[in-house]
Amino acid sequence: MLSLRGRIFKCLLQNRHLFSFKFKKEIIDWNKYESILNFRKQVEEGAGKFGKLPEGISVVPVNIDGLYAEWILPAQSTKDKIMLYFHGGGYVSGTCNSHRSITAKFVKGSNIGALLFEYRLAPEQPYPAALEDSLAAYHWLLEQGIDPLKIVFLGDSAGGGLCLATLLALRDQGTPLPAAAVAYSPVTDYKCTGDSYRTKAKVCLSPEGMAPALAKHYAGDKDPGLPYISPLYGDLHGLPPLLICAGEDETLCDDAVRFAAKAKDAGVDVTLRIGKGMFHCYPAMAPLFPEATQAKNEICSFINK
Repeated sequence: MLSLRGRIFKCLLQNRHLFSFKFKKEIIDWNKYESILNFRKQVEEGAGKFGKLPEGISVVPVNIDGLYAEWILPAQSTKDKIMLYFHGGGYVSGTCNSHRSITAKFVKGSNIGALLFEYRLAPEQPYPAALEDSLAAYHWLLEQGIDPLKIVFLGDSAGGGLCLATLLALRDQGTPLPAAAVAYSPVTDYKCTGDSYRTKAKVCLSPEGMAPALAKHYAGDKDPGLPYISPLYGDLHGLPPLLICAGEDETLCDDAVRFAAKAKDAGVDVTLRIGKGMFHCYPAMAPLFPEATQAKNEICSFINK
């Protein structure tokens, strides 16, 4: 049973259109470039309103061969253990600004620093741009002398899918893999074949039709079923330990469930957590309600382990 605070926040988010005095949810044509630009603006404005960093966290800008990134570090920390954070945003939005405070929550909770980086976005830069940038960020960490077994990947939504795709690419390259990875509400199937895309469409926080349109923007002229776009369709053997989380009431629920099952069948040490009655990326909302805090704490414990 959901906590009272959990039910309140879920209700507020599901009916957020009412705060703009709109009695029906807006129908958005996600195929239009203008809609993508508006979405980016909303994401950045939201970060400005709720982007306060926890106490004791420092932010240091980094340039990785032209990619903007930020070290997000707890007080008196060293860089011998690091999270590489893959931000979400449907592959069409997201920056260090939009995800700085979210990343900082996991840094604070685990007392381990993070490198948050900006990858190129679709539709201007479709696949494989984001994957190439992710590989560049990880290789840069290795070039700094950081032991791969002291690195953990962490990603949300599209970033969760990207961190899993990056694992597949690194394994196929023969590059040493990180110690583990966490993906919450990950996009693993941009063919959008899971039942939850239909059964959870009415209760999911994401606007209807958003995922298939963003999949087209990201895949461009490529097959959305390619494993580096949709990791669900890849060979998952040899991956490091994984923690996969998703909300029960989100269209991406089956992306998490199906990927975790396939990874387990491939011999991967995988832990799956489906938050009962929860929504997209709910761990990022800690400490606003107990379910989010519990999920965030489990993620931080997994990272430390």
